[in-house]
Amino acid sequence: MLSIASASPVIADAEPFRPRLRLVPPPHEVNGQSPSREVRVLIASGHSLLRAGYRALLESAAGISIAAEAATADEAVSLASWAEADVVLLDSGLIGDAIDSIRAISEVPGTRVIVLTGMEEADSAFSVLRAGASGFLLMDCEPDELVGAVHAVAGGEAALSPSVTRRLIARFAAQPDVSDARDGLEELTPREREVMALAARGLNNDEIGDCLAVSPATAKTHINRAMMKLRARDRAQLVAFAYESGLVASRRTELAPLS
Repeated sequence: MLSIASASPVIADAEPFRPRLRLVPPPHEVNGQSPSREVRVLIASGHSLLRAGYRALLESAAGISIAAEAATADEAVSLASWAEADVVLLDSGLIGDAIDSIRAISEVPGTRVIVLTGMEEADSAFSVLRAGASGFLLMDCEPDELVGAVHAVAGGEAALSPSVTRRLIARFAAQPDVSDARDGLEELTPREREVMALAARGLNNDEIGDCLAVSPATAKTHINRAMMKLRARDRAQLVAFAYESGLVASRRTELAPLS
């Protein structure tokens, strides 16, 4: 089971900066699945009442259908491929090993994972992103936020609650050392690192284009090239790499210099 612990004092008190976060866009702003292609969702939670609530919400949303429901982590893994789910909503308190389940589900072609949790814990958010999840949302998020996240993740975007993103940034900004993953940044061009840093701070392609005076399509191209070079399966893993490598570590949107 995914362990959700309380945030450390360093994370709770540290606020390096407050970015304009747009990682969970409204449904009408998402450039993902075609309107003629419904997003098939598998709901995985050990609580039947929660499953019923998520089902009622998502079935009432345009462009989303429920592919299946699972009550355990093992069921979620088994059903992900069989049900041809585009997105799996995975309750972090699900019975079973959530991290292993995320890894297994993420290996199913065309299937992405959104983890739902009751705690804003940065370590857990980073763990699930590294395991292959494309989203990390709080259970008390607004209904529109969850619907937007499903569409965004189905379209290859990352979906992180703003408060979770702030804690991720604070956590890695407070660390004196960074992971060996920093070496992977050398494969990227300066512009690719710059675009990757902006994406990790929560900016979408339109906002990245505005910051760099380029078109959204050009921003997306740089993101895709960075993903290819770093072998990231989607934007969420690219965001995780940005934190792990120390690329995002300052108050301003700037690059951490390579040593």
